[in-house]
Amino acid sequence: MAEYNFLRESSVHLVYGGSRYNLKTTPDVSFSQTFAEDAYQVKTLHDQTKMSQGTSITKANPADFSFAVHLTKEKDESIVLDLLVDYDSSGSNMKSFDLYIVTGESTFKLNECIITDGQFNLNKGSPLILSVNGQGQKLERVGDETYSLPGTLQSASATRTPTLSLIDVEVSGSDVSNLISATLSIQNEIAWTPYETLQNSLSVTSASNAMYPSGYTLDRRVISGNITQYLTSNNSSTLQTFNTDTGVRLKTLVDESTFFDANLTSCRFTKRTNVAEAFTQTFDFRLLTNPADLSTLISY
Repeated sequence: MAEYNFLRESSVHLVYGGSRYNLKTTPDVSFSQTFAEDAYQVKTLHDQTKMSQGTSITKANPADFSFAVHLTKEKDESIVLDLLVDYDSSGSNMKSFDLYIVTGESTFKLNECIITDGQFNLNKGSPLILSVNGQGQKLERVGDETYSLPGTLQSASATRTPTLSLIDVEVSGSDVSNLISATLSIQNEIAWTPYETLQNSLSVTSASNAMYPSGYTLDRRVISGNITQYLTSNNSSTLQTFNTDTGVRLKTLVDESTFFDANLTSCRFTKRTNVAEAFTQTFDFRLLTNPADLSTLISY
């Protein structure tokens, strides 16, 4: 009888620097990779009946993945935040890692992964969650469910305590009143090094010897987000304003102490009005500086 692969039975393992982390993700896990198809014209002057195009497949597009983790009191998932914000030893590229997804039937591997986007959910009364998207060089099935995963498994806490978002937001040093929600996004925009050559393409016969991405560069980073508040008599005088250089600070509190802290000291923001049953206004902000160590501004 055939064995199936079920997401609910899967586990996600991250391997970085010889260490392995068994990530406790939410059910929102996905991964895939596609092959690029190049079309060419087969219709000739002597044969006008060939209307369909010919195609060749010699290379793969970068693999894609996404998952989300709760930011818990125990902080076992801190490796995900580190890989989102920290540079590698070169000081100009992101740290890469391998990702393994183990099901009841197979073990899948994503090689040389980079986190390209991270989203923090800071809605009041909702669990604090970090959702990430990224790309890797190659997706492959490396074995069945008994495959021996590399790296030294890091010990996990005996408990896992998700945190609810009690939010404290400041703009220009003043608390944002009548707060509804806030978001924070970190985007690492990468460009894969061209990896297609005529010589290699001529020898491609299957997926096993197709051309795969082999390197990347970090083009730029964008740290941005928004803050939404009810429009009331206390803040309506600031409607439709902007600021070209000011501080934005997003914090969550756990047990009356700061847990998550994004202290962005130089930001640009604009305000926009949202018309609904209860009027609101939203600050759209973006960090202007390019810190060498983003973990000095964003921590938990």
